[in-house]
Order: sequence, then C-alpha cells, then structure tokens
Amino acid sequence: MDTTFKNTFEFKVIYVFTIDDQVHKGLVKIGDATLHTNTPIDQLTPDSRELNQAALKRIKAYTNTAGLTPHLLHSEIAVRNVKYKDGSMKVEAFRDYDVHKILKNSGIDNVQLGESTGKEWFPVDLETAEKAINAVKHNYANLSNTDIVKYSPIIFRPEQAACIAKVVKHFKKANRFLINAKMRYGKTFVSLEIVKQCKFKKTIILTHRPVVDAGWYEDFTKIFYGMKGYIYGSKSTGYTVEQLLLSGKNFIYFASIQDLRGSSEVGGKFDKNNIVFKTIWDCVIVDEAHEGTTTTLGEDTVNAVVKEGTETKLLALSGTPFNILTEYDESSIYTWDYIMEQECKSEWDKLHFGDHNPYDELPELRIYTYSLGDVLHNSNYITFEDKAFNFHEFFRVFTGDFDKDYSYMPEGAKVGDFVHEADVWSFLNLMTTENEKSQYPYSNTKYRSLFKHSLWIVPGVKEARALKKLMLKHKIFGNGMFDIINVAGSGDEEEKSEEALKKVRAAIKKAKESDSYTITLSCGKLTTGVTVKEWTAVFMLAGSYSTSAANYLQTIFRVQSPCNENGKIKETAYVFDFAPDRTLKMVSSAVQVSAKAGKTKIGDKQLMGKFLNYCPVIAVSGSEMKEYSTTKLLQQLKRAYADKVVRNGFDDTNLYNDELFKLDSIDIKKFDELKGIIGTSKANPKANDITVNAQGLTDEEYEEQEKLNKKKKKKLTPEEKVRLEELKKKKKVRNDAISILRGISIRMPLLIYGADIPYDEEITLERFVEVVDDNSWNEFMPNGVTKSKFKEFKKYYDEEVFIAAGRRIRNIAKEADTLEPTERVKKIAGLFSYFKNPDKETVLTPWRVVNMHMSDCLGGYCFYDETFTEEGKLDEPRFIDRGQVTADVFGKLDAQILEINSKTGLYPLYVTYSVYRRKLEKLHKKDCSIKEKNDIWFQTVKDNIFIICKTRMAKTITKRTLTGYSDNKINAHYFDDLINIIKNKTNQFTTKVNKQAYWKKGKQVMKFDAVVGNPPYQLQYSDGSGCATPLYNHFVNIAKNVNAKYISMIMPARWYTGGKGLDVFRKDMLTDDSITTLIDYGNSQDVFNGVDIAGGLCYFLRDKDYHGLCTVSNHNGNETITDKRSLGEFEIFVRDSRAVNIIHKVSSQTKKMMNETVSARVPFGMSTNYKPKELGIPCWFIQKIGLKYADPKDVTDVNGIIDKWKFLAPKTPIAGQTDFTKPVGFYYDGNTRIAKPGTCCTDSYVVLHSFDTEEEVESFKSYIFTKTVRFLLLQCVSSQDVNREKFKFVPDLVHYNGIYTDERLRKMWGITDQEWKLIDSRICNIKGKK
Repeated sequence: MDTTFKNTFEFKVIYVFTIDDQVHKGLVKIGDATLHTNTPIDQLTPDSRELNQAALKRIKAYTNTAGLTPHLLHSEIAVRNVKYKDGSMKVEAFRDYDVHKILKNSGIDNVQLGESTGKEWFPVDLETAEKAINAVKHNYANLSNTDIVKYSPIIFRPEQAACIAKVVKHFKKANRFLINAKMRYGKTFVSLEIVKQCKFKKTIILTHRPVVDAGWYEDFTKIFYGMKGYIYGSKSTGYTVEQLLLSGKNFIYFASIQDLRGSSEVGGKFDKNNIVFKTIWDCVIVDEAHEGTTTTLGEDTVNAVVKEGTETKLLALSGTPFNILTEYDESSIYTWDYIMEQECKSEWDKLHFGDHNPYDELPELRIYTYSLGDVLHNSNYITFEDKAFNFHEFFRVFTGDFDKDYSYMPEGAKVGDFVHEADVWSFLNLMTTENEKSQYPYSNTKYRSLFKHSLWIVPGVKEARALKKLMLKHKIFGNGMFDIINVAGSGDEEEKSEEALKKVRAAIKKAKESDSYTITLSCGKLTTGVTVKEWTAVFMLAGSYSTSAANYLQTIFRVQSPCNENGKIKETAYVFDFAPDRTLKMVSSAVQVSAKAGKTKIGDKQLMGKFLNYCPVIAVSGSEMKEYSTTKLLQQLKRAYADKVVRNGFDDTNLYNDELFKLDSIDIKKFDELKGIIGTSKANPKANDITVNAQGLTDEEYEEQEKLNKKKKKKLTPEEKVRLEELKKKKKVRNDAISILRGISIRMPLLIYGADIPYDEEITLERFVEVVDDNSWNEFMPNGVTKSKFKEFKKYYDEEVFIAAGRRIRNIAKEADTLEPTERVKKIAGLFSYFKNPDKETVLTPWRVVNMHMSDCLGGYCFYDETFTEEGKLDEPRFIDRGQVTADVFGKLDAQILEINSKTGLYPLYVTYSVYRRKLEKLHKKDCSIKEKNDIWFQTVKDNIFIICKTRMAKTITKRTLTGYSDNKINAHYFDDLINIIKNKTNQFTTKVNKQAYWKKGKQVMKFDAVVGNPPYQLQYSDGSGCATPLYNHFVNIAKNVNAKYISMIMPARWYTGGKGLDVFRKDMLTDDSITTLIDYGNSQDVFNGVDIAGGLCYFLRDKDYHGLCTVSNHNGNETITDKRSLGEFEIFVRDSRAVNIIHKVSSQTKKMMNETVSARVPFGMSTNYKPKELGIPCWFIQKIGLKYADPKDVTDVNGIIDKWKFLAPKTPIAGQTDFTKPVGFYYDGNTRIAKPGTCCTDSYVVLHSFDTEEEVESFKSYIFTKTVRFLLLQCVSSQDVNREKFKFVPDLVHYNGIYTDERLRKMWGITDQEWKLIDSRICNIKGKK
C-alpha cells in the first residue's frame, strides 16, 4: 500500500458508455469515476486520454467480471458553477445521480435489466445524454432548460432503510433502542423517518450539544416535506412546548439537556421547563447518548423525561456508545461502523454493476503516527504508566505558583508561557522544515495545500492560548498565510459552541478568498455533533493512553465529513497522532465495538485486518513511512484488553483464553471440584464497559444459535432442537467456569502490585506462582486453592493479557514514583480503586473508607469532600481539625503511628501524608522541588510510621504503597502466625512491639501516639460449616496493651448485642470511658460498597487519658443522629440514642422482662435437623415441613409447657437481613405458630410464652405483633438470630387479655408522638395488615 500522503480532494469524471449487444441496444449508462491527477482543470478537455482512462478503469472494474465489453462514448470533467442564496458563485463537482435526476425530471425513466448489470440504464442516445450533462452544468432541473427544481424524496441507503425497519418493528413490542452508528451515518435523517413511520404525536430530542439544532431542523424540513400535520419547535426556532401542545398537530421539540437540568424538577435552581417534565412523550430521542446519560445530572434529566411505567419510546443515538452499550441487549441495537461503511463502498461496484455508489462521498481515513518523544530525543515526556507521550507536561504553562511549576520562571517569561518553550518551538520547526523528503504535514507547499484547514486538539485552554501566541511568532505559521483560530474559550463547559463554529466558518471563508490556511485550536469544543466539512486533518496533541476512546473517535471522525469544494470531492482525510501507543489502543477500541466483535479472540485478527485495509495506520520515523501490520495491532489489542482487565480488577472475561470453549467432561469435573472449594461468584457491574466474550460461544456457534433461535419452535427439527440445547449448555458451561475462576482472579492484582521482583522483569503466570511465598498465597487465595491446584487451571488464562495487565499495574505504580507526594497519593489510591474485595474475610479497606475513618477520628488531610463519594474526590486535600487528637498525632514532627494489620498500606499512606504536610508547614518548605518534597516524604516514612503485617506479601504491598520502587526502607515486620500470637501470646507481642530495639530505633520503650487500622474480622472454621469466630476483638484488646495514647479502628458492630465469644469484649468496651468517639453504620454497604456485613460497622477513637461520655454518631441511611452518652448504660449497646428514652420509660413501668419467659435453645430437646416420625407427639418442624410427629422418647419438657397453649416464633425471623437501617419485621402469621396443648417443636422455634387458654395466646400474639414491642426487641438485635436474651427490653405483661394495638400500648406506656414516629419508621407493617 502507498504510505505517502494522497490528495485530500479529487476531481470526478462523468462518463457515458454502452455495451454492443442485443440486451443493451438503445441504452446508455451514465456514471462517474474518481480522477487522480495534478493536471490543471483547463487542460482536462472532454474525451481526453486522461479522462477516458479514469472512466474506463472504473467501468472495466465491474464489466470485466460479467464478461462484457464496454464501449465508451463520452467523458468530461464533472464541474459546474453554483450560485448561492447570498449571490456568491462556487465551483462544485457534480455526480452521476445529478444527471439521472435531469432525465427523470424530463420523463425519461431508467430501465432495470436485472441484478446482473444494474438498474441505471437509460433509453437515450449520446446527444441526449450530453444535453442532460449540460443541463446539470447550467443548474437546470430538466432538459427543457428550466430551473424549477422538483422535490426529490430522500433515498435512504440500504443500511439506513434496514435500521429504520428494525426500530419500527422493535417499538411495537419494546420501548428502548440504541442506534450505534458511526459519525456521518445520517442518524438525524433516520431518527426523523422512524418518528414519521411510527406516527408519534409528541417527540422530544435531547442533546448536550445545542449547536446541532439547526441541523435537526434542516433535516426535519426534508423528511416531513409537504406534511402539514407535523411542526418543529425549539428555543431558537420560536415554538415553546406549550404552543406546540396547543397547536393540535404532531410535533418534534428540540431541547438542551444543560437547559433542562437547571429545572427544579430535577434538582436545579430554576422554575423552568416544568411542562417538558410533565408531558408524557411518545418518543424521546437522546442525541450523542453516551454524553447525555452517563453523568448523574444528565441521567436524572433523561429519566425525568422518560417516565417509568409509561409507553414512552427511548431512541438513543451514538457513534461511540462504549459506556452505554451494556444497557441494551442485542435485539435492541443496530450497529453501523467504519468497517461496514468502507466495505460497502469498496464492494459496491461488484454487487451493483457501477450504479451510483451512495458511500462514495465518505472519505477514507488514514492515520499517521509520530513518536514525539523519540523525535525530540527527550524521554522526560514519556510516562511510566502508559509508556506514552505526556502532552500535558509537554505543553505545560507557567502559573506563577512554585508549587505547581516546580521552578521559578526564567527572566522574560510570563504567566501563561510554555515551561518547555524550546521543545514546543522545536516541534513547530519539525512540522515545517522545508524538505522534499520530510514526512511531516507542513514540510512543503504541496503538503500544506493538502491540509489547508485542520483541527488541532491541545490539552487545555491555557495551552491553546500559549500555542497560538508561539505559532504567530513562527516563520511559517506566523507568516500571514495561516489564520490560527483558538476556540478553546475560557474553559467553561457550558459556553456555547455556536460562537466557536461561527468563528471557524468565518475564518475558512476568508481563507478561501485569499487562498490561505486555517488551523483551529481546540481542547474539546467542536469535536462532537458538528460539521466543519473543509477540515481534512486532525492533529491529536492532547490526552494520554488512557484517553476515552469515545472522545478520541468522535474527534477523528470529524474530518471524515463529505465535502465538495472547488470542483473536487473529499476523498481522503487524515489523523496525525503524536502518541503512537495511544493511537493503536484507540484503533483496538474502535474494532471492539464493531458489530462483529466480542465473540472470540480468534475473530479479532480478521476484523483488525479489515479495519487496517480501510483505515491504514502508518508509522513515520524520520523520512520513512511504515504501515502497521495486523499482528502488531493485535498485540495492541491485547494491551487494550489488559487495560480493561486492570480497570475491572481482573473481573473480566478478557483475562481468559479460548480454551474455555473446548471444555470436555474431565475439565468440567475439575471445575466442579474447584467450585466445591471456592463456590461461584457474580461479576461486579462494570461502569462504562463493553462485555467481550459474554456469550460463551465461538463465532460459528454463535451464528448457528442465532439462526436456530430465530426459527419458530414448531418448525425446528428434532436434530435442531437437540443442537440448540447443546449450544445453550455449552454457553452455560463456559460462563460457569468463568464465575468459578473469578474467585481466584480478583485476588491477583494486589499480589502483582506487591510482587518483590525488579520492575523490568515481566510476571508470567508461572513467575506469579513463584513470586508469592506460600504463607502469603494461603492468606490471599481462597482456602483450598493451593499453588498446585492453581497450576491445573492456569491454562485457561490468556498469558499475554495476564502479562500485559500485570505490566499495566506495575507501570502505574512506577509512574507514581515520578510524582510529588500529593499527586503520588492520588495515583496510588486510583490504582487501588480497581482492586476488588474477594470476600467478607478479606476486606481491602478502600481509600474512601480510610479517609472517612481517619478524618472522623484523627483529622488530618482528607482527599474527599463531605460526601465521600467518587465525585467528591478533591484535587487538593482538605485539612480536618479534630482538636487535641489532631494536634497530638499530626501536629508533631516526631509523631509515631502504628498500624497492626496492614494489607494494602492505605492507612499508613493517609497518616504519612498528614504528618508529611505538617512537616512541610513547620519547616516552612513552601518552594520545594519534587525531589525535596519526596525526601521529606521518605524521611516521614522512616521516622514516623510503624507497621505490623500478617504475611511477607502484605509487607511488600505496604512498602510499594509507601515508597514505590525506591530503595527506601519502611519500619515493618510480618508474623506468619499473627492471628495465633494476637490471640494466645499477647504479652510476647506487646513486649516486642513496645521495644525501640525491635524497630532499630534505640534501647528505650516506644511511645506510639496512635494505633490505627482495620483488623481481620473473623476466622472461618475449617470444618465446612460456614461458622466463624471473631478476631477483631483480639486486635482491639492488643492495641490497648501497646504503649499508645490513641487507638482508632474499624470493625463489625455485632459486638453491640451479641456475637460468638464477644460477651467479655462487649463488657470491656461498654465500661471503657476512654472511648471518646463512636461512629456507627447500621448498613455496612454505606461504608464498604458491595460488602454485606450483618449488623453493620463502626469505628471508634480511644484516648487513654480521657474519662467521660462518648460522642456517638449513628448513621441510619440519609439520617445521622449524634449524641453524647455513656456507652455502659445497658448490658448491650443501643445504637440509636432516641430509643434510650423509650427503653427507660417502658422499663420503669415493668416488673418483669420477657428474657425471663422466652424458652432457651432446644425447648423440647430436638435440634433443627431432627427427622419427622410417622406417629407420636405432634411437632412443629421448619416451615417447609410444618406439623408432623416426634417420637415421645425424644421429647423433653423441662419447663412443663407441653400441655399449654404456646406461641412459637422462628429462631431466625429475619434471615437474610443485614442492613439494619431498613425497617425490620420479625414476626407475622406466616412464620409464627400457635401450638395447641400436647404439641411441641424442634429447635427451629423458640417458645415466646405459654398459656392455659387459647384466648390468652391470641391476646399475646396481638401484643407481640405490635410495632412498639417489635421496636423494643430490635434494640437488642444485630443479626438474624433472635434468642431469649434479645427480649431483655420487652416487658412481660404476665396477664394478657383482649387485642393489643400500638394505640393501647402508647397510652399504657406514655409513648409520645415524636417517639411513635421513630418506632413507626423502624418497624415494618405485619404482612397483610396496614
């Protein structure tokens, strides 16, 4: 393939030919061909050799395959002068269909001879054909030389017609559809035709780009030409929604999402657009849907317009739907991509015998890459993270702030000038140096004419301003021939693009008049939804390897807009990217959203080959140009897969290879065994991601299944039915296998991150097993998955993707080492956000939680705002002052802080940063270089931070977090048997930790200012019972024994009221008046997203020198109650302080509590798994068995209640409820039993009370069913188990009569309205009752 620059615009030749046979007698075909020439137009005379050759080249391309000999009758250049409305004249190319239109307008219709030789033969002679050509050149409408133009209906291209038909059919049975079509597809035409065919009465178009209103209106006038029943409205065209609704006509309304989201209806500040939200729309079209629905504000706005429960149809339009593709199933997506378009363009003549090619005016795209880092011989601009060029650094400008510039401005420099001005100047010289052999786009006059109007994407507003200023000083760009248009603006996202577009179009118009050039500088404006057809090149001088593929593709396809200029048609458009790796990743991403991508990795090669055929990617090095091969791009595709694998925390199907398609019975048996060890797990939802390989079938099998599924079941043969079941089973087998492997895979990233091997060494699957020591392997991997067991399954992993993903993790960590501490902390925290929590026992404390916990208890520098959401991340951390504790811990240069169970190093990272910042302030080190700041950081790690780990790997992970790949040491020790030591060798542990010698700090006793962390929560029994014993209590106790003033730890809250073996710990905690702060969360997922811990979580602050009340903050959903109280008020901890008064009020009026009445476990001597007998004593078993019999010999009645009326309640009435911020139910008719005299029950039930009469037990039932009683019960419950001790706040009335209601109990106990409001909000209504 020719790798040199091709002409961007070419002439068209119009030709007339016939075929001398009986079939074509009296018929001619009028077509056009592209002329590649540099000959001036005045020398291109009709029927000249050059024109004839161009015509015959195209004609023979389709006649030779049919075995026909063409007879060329005429050829001439297809150029005409067109007069515009403003009176200006313009030279344009015309096309064969323009000539066809003249003949049809003159009553001469085409003759269709069949599919073999096309549809565009006309029964005219050469003279008539030439007259028709002349009529076009004179802008006539027909052969009678009149200029009255007949209306021409829109002719949809085949794929557009197919899309319209699919959507119209789909909307008859469903409400959501996505048109995933590349830019320049004609989505507005298609959408409006769908509205027309569906006969929607009320349609609204929502967009983030108000500038496209004019385009929608123009297309509306064409689609609805002559239809008076439809009108179009928008703020700029004059109709309001109210006027449209009153018009009585069908209408289409265009609205800006920015404008709508300002409405109070969706949380905005203004009382406007209410009618838009109140209207029930027939159809909502979301233009550029990937923009409009992925921010919370945008999504809320769209959801408010598309009301749930209505039949409103949602039509989403996007050319880059990466982040919304997973919201639609295959039947509700129509895809049209660049490969499909160019394939149709290329194959058209073969299939349609030279008929007019509707794809011909869609230019080919060519991508050229330049390695700017290599050219400038400067590796400082190459990032470790991506090994890609850092445009942000290259174009960085002086701010005048030393902290941001890391240097003082040189003499003569001003704020806003480039920091690396000499290098930027070298780049401009490189682009323009006069050299015929140079392959840079502005290096000679010929090239400059190719790229006459171009778009340059730069990193930001300030950078655009500085670049324009420098370009105007340059000998080429500043010589008066280039108009540099800066449309980056002031950086205001809401700033209108209309003005920018007008600015560009005005400059281009002026340039045409003076035959000069334009360069548009943008940092994002005019890259989506608008057309500047004259642009022939886009220069990508911004972004990184991590750039959004959607934004990149939206930008580069801007230059593919068709253009008819100076008698020529745009044939080729160019992308110049100066970060090659990024280019390749973006190309890979484009291929991934192809209609045929995502089945198997085998198919990727063919798809990639097609893409390169239609969009060559050419690497430029010096004066050489080299085209990328499919193999090279496939390697990059693996890297793109790896990038996604990392972002999804290895919870991604791309991590696995195609061996999973070949599982036999032996393999399946092995997977079943592995499932028995670790179970299966569901993949986490992936934000903004495309699911590849999700269907679990090869390409061929997938196509086969699709065909069989489309057949009606009645028409399937027996063999086809069997095959369909086989395919379904195979799909399930592979997906099941992935769900099993996931339990191993999501543990890999953290181990790769901490691997203690040289940075330059790759981690293969084999090396991964070697580098993790045995104890760490057992700690981090699922119980039972030994190294040898893992080796049996490593063949299912894609080795190349695994290596690339591991390299990506380590590159990000290495990149962090080049940053100053604030940016480094953010980079490391960002990497940890990819890692997953494998299970409840292995909770990796997220950076967000570390910030919540530490800032609430110790204060310091917090990297989140008050919301502690991902959106609340701060560029500059805020300082939180918690008074004395903050001064004692972070206000001292010699502070000593200990974490006693570090797994990730994020707690040490937080406290190191807070001490480091105070050191910077106290040392008055404001104007520090990055090296000086890092030296202070490393000194802080060395002097102030101390760490205990459970394994060697946990230590290397913590070291990586604190000091990266540097040689700096950390104060850390690991104990392979830490749990045993903490539980059983407390004195040995504390003696070691309290000695300075242990830390190589001297011979005295350590004085820790604080002990912090997140201890392990529980230890699973190895008997497979699923039971566990708590561990966190031991870590809290040992922290108290360490010589520290403050302790702050996070742990489960089950200790409040129960928990196995926690009675002593609970008593110690509740009687410890040194606990100053307790922060309580009833729902663990408010802290650890996706981690469900029964009873919720808490974190606390203990000051050994403090004695007094504790400040308790209870977070109950969106409500937070804070109060100062004694923790030891009761034997258990009541988390809601508002309940305390109710308990006191009721208890003071009660002589007996129900914990004295409720039966103990196993009330009649039979366990839950006791088997029913054929005859014997009637016995209540678990709910699904019901009332059966028990052997009298097995029944004991120590309480003497078997002959009484008994009220039975389940031992676990709220099984499955772990979130205690939600209302709780406990009991209802379906799970409780009234047991008659002579009956018993198994341990599935407890006996709440027993009575002599049925009336009494019915009365008691009404009592226990009241919300007030269940609320009192709730105060002692923090898990699904409800035993007798949980009833210690529930009064036993002893004598029960009549029906008890909440109103009756409120009067009895004096419950106020405010107290009732609380009770009512916390307890569910009884099922079936209001």
